Amino acid sequence: MTGRQEPYYVEYDGNFGLSGLAEAFTLSPAPEDTGAALGLVTAKLDAYDRECPVGSVDHLSADERSILGYDTSHDDWGYAEELREDVRGLVESPLADEEIRAVWRAAAGGGWDPAAHGMSARDWLRRVDETCAARPPRKIPGRRPAPSSWWGVWRPPADEVRDDVVAEIAEIRSCRERSAGPLPSPDTLSALEEVAARVDPDLGFRLFLRALKVHSVRIEKARYDRLQALGERFGHPAALIDSGLDIAWPPIDTARRDATWDFGFSHLAGQAHQDWCESREEIRKTAAGDDIGQTPGSAAAVLLEDTLRLLRSALPDAAVTALWAGASDRPGSTDGRAWLRLIADVCRERLREAAPAYTPVVAPARTELADTVLREVRETAPAVADKVVSPHWHPVPATDVMDALEHVVTQIDPDLGFRLFLRVLSTLSVPLTQEQYDRYMEIGERFGYGEYHVSDVDHLIEAG
Repeated sequence: MTGRQEPYYVEYDGNFGLSGLAEAFTLSPAPEDTGAALGLVTAKLDAYDRECPVGSVDHLSADERSILGYDTSHDDWGYAEELREDVRGLVESPLADEEIRAVWRAAAGGGWDPAAHGMSARDWLRRVDETCAARPPRKIPGRRPAPSSWWGVWRPPADEVRDDVVAEIAEIRSCRERSAGPLPSPDTLSALEEVAARVDPDLGFRLFLRALKVHSVRIEKARYDRLQALGERFGHPAALIDSGLDIAWPPIDTARRDATWDFGFSHLAGQAHQDWCESREEIRKTAAGDDIGQTPGSAAAVLLEDTLRLLRSALPDAAVTALWAGASDRPGSTDGRAWLRLIADVCRERLREAAPAYTPVVAPARTELADTVLREVRETAPAVADKVVSPHWHPVPATDVMDALEHVVTQIDPDLGFRLFLRVLSTLSVPLTQEQYDRYMEIGERFGYGEYHVSDVDHLIEAG
C-alpha cells in the first residue's frame, strides 16, 4: 500500500506552500502578465521535482532497496499538495477578498498584484490551484511510503497555537505607533490575524514571517526566540524562520552558554571521524557552525577562546597532542601548538566575516568547580590506566591523556577540562554508573551547558 508521503515541510528544510510560493515571487522579477505569474508557479513546482528528499536512498541498488523495504513510490503529498491546501484554506475562508489580497501582497512583496491584472485575489488563488491540480505526482526512487495518517502528528491542534500566533502579530501591530522603522500596514496585520485566527494558524504564521521579511522589520532577540519556539511547535526547520529575517543580535558573549550541544575546542574534537583531516576547511565548518539562536560568530568566538587558553598555557606540546588525541580519537595527526595556531587563525578569519566589530578576549576562568571536576577526573584515571587511544594506529597512553586533563582542570580552565573529559570518556569507552552520570549532569548544569551536552555520554551507563 503506497499511502501518503511525509509532507514537504517534514522532509525539506525550505519554505513551502503558499508562503514558499510568495517567497519565490519576491526573488524573481515582477511578472508582466498572468501567464508569466503562473509560469513562476510552474517553475516552483519544477524546482521541487528536482530536489532530493532528506531521506532519499537512491544511491542504493534496486536489490538493496528491496531488502530494506524501499521502492519507487508516488509523491502524492508533496509541495503541490501543501500549496493546494493553503490555497483552498484561503479561497474557502470567510475572509474578504481584499484581506486575502493584502496578505498575498505583503508576503510576495507587492511585485504581483492580481487586481492590477483584472483578477480578484480568490481568482488568482484558484488559478494557482488549477496549475497544481494539473500536475501529476512525481515518482520518487527509494522512499518507503508512510502511513496515510502519519504526517498529521507534526501539526499541533489549532487551538493550542492559534492564540500565540495572533498575539505575535498583534504585538507588531501595537509597535507601529512607537516604531520609526518599516512595518506592514495596520490593515495587512489585521488581515494576517484573521488568517491565523479563522483559517489556519500555521499558514498565518508563515505568511506573517514573510511579511516581516519583505518589510525588513527589525526583530529583537526575545521575539526571535518566540518565533523559533512557535516554528518548532509546528515542526518547521529553523531555516524557515531564520532565512531573510532581520534580527537584532546581541553582542557576542563567550560566557553566555546558549549552545544546545557541545561547543568550542571539545566540539571541534568531537567532529573528527575516520575520513576527517586536520585542515582549515574542517576547522572552518565548526567555527561557522553557530547554533540556532546564537549571535553570528559565537561558535568561532568560543572556539578561539578555548584555543587561546591552551596556547597561552604552560601545557607542553606533547601534552597538547595527547589531549587532542584523547578527545578526538585521532592521535599522531597534529603537532601541538602548531595545530592550535591554525585553529586560532581560522577562527579569527571567520570572526572578521561574521562579527567584524568583535574583539576576542579570554575571560577569567571559572575556578569554583575546579576541585569538583578534578575529583571526577582522578576517580576515572585508575579505570583507564591500562588503556590506550587508538591502539592500532599511533597509540597514545591514556595516562598521558589523563595527566593533560588534570593540567587543564587545575591550571587552565575547569570548564574546558570537563568538556574534554566528557569527550575522553567516549573515546576510551569508559563504563559509567548512574551515580557518576548524575554527577556529570549536575556539573553540566552548574556550568550552564545546553540540554543535550552531557547526554552525549549516556550510552556509557552500565545496565543494572
